[in-house]
Amino acid sequence: METVVSGIRSTGKLHLGNYYGAIKNFVKMQNEYNCYFFIADLHSLTTHPTPENLHENVKHVVVEYLAAGIDPEKATIYVQSDVTEVIELYLYLNMNAYLGELERATSFKDKVRANPDNVNAGLLTYPVLMAADILLHKATKVPVGKDQEQHLEMTRTFGNRFNRMYKHDYFPEAHAFTYGDNLVKIPGLDGKGKMGKSEGDANCIYLSDKPEAIRKKVMRAVTDSGPTQENQLKPVEIQNLFDLMKVVSSADTLAHFDELYNKCQIRYGDFKKQLAEDMVIATEPVRSRIEEIAADKQYIQKVVKMGAEKARESARKTITDVREIIGFKKF
Repeated sequence: METVVSGIRSTGKLHLGNYYGAIKNFVKMQNEYNCYFFIADLHSLTTHPTPENLHENVKHVVVEYLAAGIDPEKATIYVQSDVTEVIELYLYLNMNAYLGELERATSFKDKVRANPDNVNAGLLTYPVLMAADILLHKATKVPVGKDQEQHLEMTRTFGNRFNRMYKHDYFPEAHAFTYGDNLVKIPGLDGKGKMGKSEGDANCIYLSDKPEAIRKKVMRAVTDSGPTQENQLKPVEIQNLFDLMKVVSSADTLAHFDELYNKCQIRYGDFKKQLAEDMVIATEPVRSRIEEIAADKQYIQKVVKMGAEKARESARKTITDVREIIGFKKF
């Protein structure tokens, strides 16, 4: 059975981008693959969360993983920092990761532009830690969003480089995996790019958002004054909203509003109301379970402990092998 590894940074509540870009695939995969799904709290340290926020954010993701349908009896759910072997592998891989290739990473350049006062080494070596997460369990499939494809390519580079350097065919190549034809990218409500917490709450529809909060956010989403010619190309902010509708609404609903747009008859108020209601319906099954699971502290502790033990078992074997391959020996 092939191994799947993927994780989500614990920087707050999960949103539609996390759900459709990753978690829906997780739920399907757990029945077909050997799955490790982790909460990436070490990755979150690049943005310097407070100790209180760090723990609460991890709890949010654990609860929402469970509420979204990930079964701890089928998949291994664990907190990244509970498996310290990943830090050791991260160190070894860093020794063979070069400054030039890390600086060329698109995500690093984006982060530098967005936060020039917080260009820390963790941001630079972020792809190396991601590679360690994947290689630690010798995964061959990684359900990532489109924006992570370059990082996954770097994972293959680091794994293959290790194999060549030590003349040992140890790490397999990991490839992006989704059940659809293309990797999913969920746009945000700000009309600019993907949905993400770093762009602010108004940009995200969280899985735990109440219906009224969803409606308010969608009604405030960026639009323009409307089409002026039939069948004209949609500007980015409008295409983003149609892309969201494609994910949460029926094909008939999407086709209806697309036709209205092409005929210059669309009313954005009606369009947004429909989009908001479809988002409410799409998130309801998860939202209703979040409060119930969050209240059961013993169950959460049991899931995290069980996941850590299973993940460590796999991680210890890899680190033992890697240390031997590199040449570390006991006297």
